[in-house]
Amino acid sequence: MKRKILAYNFEFSETLDRLRDRFDVEIFERINPKKDPAFLHALEMAEGIVGLALPVDKELLDRAPILKIISNNSTGFNNLSLDEMTKRGIMGTNTPGVLEDTTADAIFGILLAAARRIPELDQFVKTGKWKQHLTRKEYAVDVHHKTLGIIGMGKIGSLIAKRGHFGFDMNVLYYNRTRNLEAEEKYNAVYSSLDTLLSESDFVCLMTPLTPETENIMGKREFKLMKNSAIFVNGSRGKTVDEKALIEALRTNEIHGAALDVFQIEPVRADHPLLQFPNVVTTPHVGSSTHETELKMAKLAVENLEAGLTGKRPKNLINPEVLD
Repeated sequence: MKRKILAYNFEFSETLDRLRDRFDVEIFERINPKKDPAFLHALEMAEGIVGLALPVDKELLDRAPILKIISNNSTGFNNLSLDEMTKRGIMGTNTPGVLEDTTADAIFGILLAAARRIPELDQFVKTGKWKQHLTRKEYAVDVHHKTLGIIGMGKIGSLIAKRGHFGFDMNVLYYNRTRNLEAEEKYNAVYSSLDTLLSESDFVCLMTPLTPETENIMGKREFKLMKNSAIFVNGSRGKTVDEKALIEALRTNEIHGAALDVFQIEPVRADHPLLQFPNVVTTPHVGSSTHETELKMAKLAVENLEAGLTGKRPKNLINPEVLD
């Protein structure tokens, strides 16, 4: 009898076919994992779970007595209660090292879109408002030779710095828990305090992971420190930003605009105040969402799952202490 695997929001037929050769795979998409009776029943027999953003807490784990591994199809893993998993001998894995360039492309893309007002002016043309030469009312702002401030100079932050430095001759400031000497050498990035970065940058790009220390790292005080001409970009997690403070900063013109790929609650509701500003560019958490990158991540997630279920150490084990 094949061992049972649950695929949660995992849409890749190429990788699912590979799993079906070895395991009994049950697929769940767009369900409420706390209430769906079929999912809750399947948990009782599941030895592995692979998928995206499944909220894993004590309540879910109590329903999964023989679970051995949860393979996250993402770099982030704040959806996993790792301490609780480790207590129960359950491995957790993720898919790092795959999406960095793709995400840097997307985040720098929305920065450009906000600066040059691309979504807004696209609609200006498509709705027939372009009837004469442009006036100052339609003008955008330059990106080249401006100052780019990056909060969180990890792998993706470094690649955003690379794009700004080499592609647009930008000056790069960064704030990080530790200095990134490689970024300083390669991209002339200057290590800065957070307050200095906020007050001197033309573009403030938030790229920190979500931790207790970074939750609401951008709040009322931080937005007040930014230039009135500056644009705020969030490519990290929604909860790193106090959205009420951001809305107020936009409403009172404390900042020039924003570009957001993430929100505190996702999917964002259609009547969210941030969606009402023409100077705010929004995308639906698409940082890594290209066919090529998502397929690479899915394959890595399956490799991690297979390793954990066949007595091998998964390549991307998040909680190695579980093996002790």
